[in-house]
Amino acid sequence: MNSILIQQIDMQHPLYQEERELRNRVLLRPYNLPDYGWEMKDPMAWHFLAIDEGRVIGCVLLAPLNEEKTRVQLMQMAVDDSWQGNGIGKSLVNSIKEFAAQKGISWIKCHARENAINFYKRQGFVVYGEEFEEVGIKHRYMYWELVKE
Repeated sequence: MNSILIQQIDMQHPLYQEERELRNRVLLRPYNLPDYGWEMKDPMAWHFLAIDEGRVIGCVLLAPLNEEKTRVQLMQMAVDDSWQGNGIGKSLVNSIKEFAAQKGISWIKCHARENAINFYKRQGFVVYGEEFEEVGIKHRYMYWELVKE
């Protein structure tokens, strides 16, 4: 885990195509969803990658929800199957929380798949609202709020 680098990139970065492929492989294809089907917010989002020896093994996006960019949505969190359970997701979430604090972002929401709710709870996210279905999968709304000391 020591060799893992968390890096913010933009869509012109050479690793962006690897990020797209990881998202397709982990988030879309297992559910028979079309490749590249959830990229509509990519141009406005901040992209974070987990990289091991130059290879993308995890990613997450933060998409602004308001003009001031103080509220964002965590989207497209994916970790390569062979790396799941090794703290990659936790490292990505910690990185976006640090980024949020630096950028004045006070609130992060996500649509958590049913099997990811406990992961997000361990990262300090709170469930709110009713269960809903998105792309044929049960989800819950969750949020994390920056607590100022």
